[in-house]
Amino acid sequence: MDYIDELTAAVEGAAARLRRVPGVDAARRPAPGKWSPKEVVGHLIDSASNNHQRFVRVRWQDDLVFPAYEQNAWVSAQDYQSAPWPQLVDLFETYNLHLARVMRRVPAAVRLREHTRHNLDELAWQPVPPGQPTTLDEFMRDYVGHLQHHLRQLLGEDWRAQ
Repeated sequence: MDYIDELTAAVEGAAARLRRVPGVDAARRPAPGKWSPKEVVGHLIDSASNNHQRFVRVRWQDDLVFPAYEQNAWVSAQDYQSAPWPQLVDLFETYNLHLARVMRRVPAAVRLREHTRHNLDELAWQPVPPGQPTTLDEFMRDYVGHLQHHLRQLLGEDWRAQ
């Protein structure tokens, strides 16, 4: 479960760096139609929220079929652009650290059970073809990869450097 340690380290390191970004810079969109850093962090909060539900509920279901969400609509509906930057960074950090604890508590039998019935072709950052066996463990790794991808967007390739 080294990916959970990666998640914790990534979140703690990124939060420290994000706190040093001035709010005015966090609100700046890099191009028309692109998310600002505030909106990217908001998207990561939404991702944590949706995956939190999935990672808890999977204990009581026989598949990896979960509700999807329209990420652009969620970012817009919650107006992350006008939210206070320090609050967004705090929520991003706190929610993801909680999610890491949740991930650690999922029993190995649940994490490693193979499922051919899933909708990870629609939900995962790195889609899994329909019917291809996969596990919750692989989906959790995908979550961490997705988060790291967005941190690279926000902080550059050296996002882990302090």
